[in-house]
Amino acid sequence: RVGAWPLHVPMIDIHTIGAGGGSIARVTEDGTLTVGPESAGAQPGPVCYGAGGEEPTVTDAHLVLGRIPAHLLGGEIALDVERARRAIEERVARPLGLPLAAAAQGILDIVNNNMVGALRLVSVESGYDPRDFVLVPFGGAGPLHGADLAALLGMGTVLVPRHPGVLSTFGLLGTEVRNDYARTSLQKPPDYDLDAVAGVYAELEGQARAWLAAEGVPASARRLTRLADLRYRHQGFELTVPWPERGLTVDALLARFHDRHRQLYTYALPDAPVEIVTLRVAAAGRVRRFTLPSLPRRRAAARRPPRRRVHFAGVGWTACAGVDRERLGAGAVVMGPAIVEQPDTTTVVPPGYRARVDRIGNLIIRPKHSLSPQGEGRERGGPR
Repeated sequence: RVGAWPLHVPMIDIHTIGAGGGSIARVTEDGTLTVGPESAGAQPGPVCYGAGGEEPTVTDAHLVLGRIPAHLLGGEIALDVERARRAIEERVARPLGLPLAAAAQGILDIVNNNMVGALRLVSVESGYDPRDFVLVPFGGAGPLHGADLAALLGMGTVLVPRHPGVLSTFGLLGTEVRNDYARTSLQKPPDYDLDAVAGVYAELEGQARAWLAAEGVPASARRLTRLADLRYRHQGFELTVPWPERGLTVDALLARFHDRHRQLYTYALPDAPVEIVTLRVAAAGRVRRFTLPSLPRRRAAARRPPRRRVHFAGVGWTACAGVDRERLGAGAVVMGPAIVEQPDTTTVVPPGYRARVDRIGNLIIRPKHSLSPQGEGRERGGPR
């Protein structure tokens, strides 16, 4: 959508909401706490930045609850804890008649539920059960919320990448180049003109090969995928499904369309006439490839990590370990509650969870009861 206008064009399926670290928390005239979509942005930023921000944000709530350290980027950015406390006390806690910690936790609960709504939109409302998937939080703030969001959705596994703050950059360096080609070719049942369809595909594939060659993609690394937009007769929209059969048989194509329609809308009309509206070719090719180096085994902190007080919903203030992620090797296990710190993000491992480092440095967070204890540390709040 651009504003209120829907555009039917090929695109990466991204759903965005106003739920970042700068999202502003306010109490409305009727006594309702809201978070976002207004944001303090980078300037002036959250109150704790000390750059002129006056309205409390999600970042301020994390700081007040001890979930992020008082210094970010290895000490380069000092955060003003007292200023964040005053802002939440004056603008949220006092108007709602709540203790400071409860007000800050309320801010996080609301923003978490906003994010859960977005996750449901791209999972449940698209025909997928989120419990069948792994949640991958990234960016500077995503790992602060990952375990909480997974719990709300009933998801059993959270994977925090080795460098969450630059994950998109890694993706850009390692992704394929891609372009899409499409042409309307309305085909009505029962007389589908498959010769005309084959002619359109041949032209689209010719354009795609020429583009891949111009991009420097070798023939061995190219991939062309045929797709088609289909709809039931008199339907006002189409669904895109693959059409990989080189012989252009229609039966398998229609079966995929019915299955996709059932997945998205819980029903299908197998006896209804189906129209082929648009033919598509997706051209992809890999220009470069890279691999992340493996970590050494179990390179953990040499001394017991320092403890600090962190507030968790339903638990309250808890003595919690602060763990340096750079000191964790492959196979290391961090038992919650713990806060795992690194220059580009902070990861929260709540009570009842544990995080294990895989061979390339990803943090795999699961409830303690879902992991085999064999070979894993049992020390509460620290790495093994």
